[in-house]
Amino acid sequence: MRLLLDTCTFLWLATDDSTLSNAARESCADPANTVYLSALSAWEIAIKHRLGRLRLPVPPHVYVASRRKWLGLEPLAFDEDCAAHDARLPPYRSDPFDRGLVAQAIVHGLTLVTPDPQIQAYPALTLW
Repeated sequence: MRLLLDTCTFLWLATDDSTLSNAARESCADPANTVYLSALSAWEIAIKHRLGRLRLPVPPHVYVASRRKWLGLEPLAFDEDCAAHDARLPPYRSDPFDRGLVAQAIVHGLTLVTPDPQIQAYPALTLW
């Protein structure tokens, strides 16, 4: 299976937070699965950190890269096809990061690992 992490899922996975579901934890740890972290999540983390809404032990550019490598996650760029796909999505969420992750999951055929029921309402495969 090819999985795309929601930003909160990445943060919980990176800290072994108990909020992470067993299914998400096991799927991300399964070596048969490829797990991706979107550039959108790195951007969202950087913005939230700058605004003081997310505390990190090191600067975001260090934290995201080191945790992604430590967890064995593949990077995923946000491309033109995904950006354009936003226009095809229903208006369930206005958050551009959530909409971008949904678009990436749909365009690239990935399963989005998210606890968010509003994101799960989109026509993308999800897991939690």
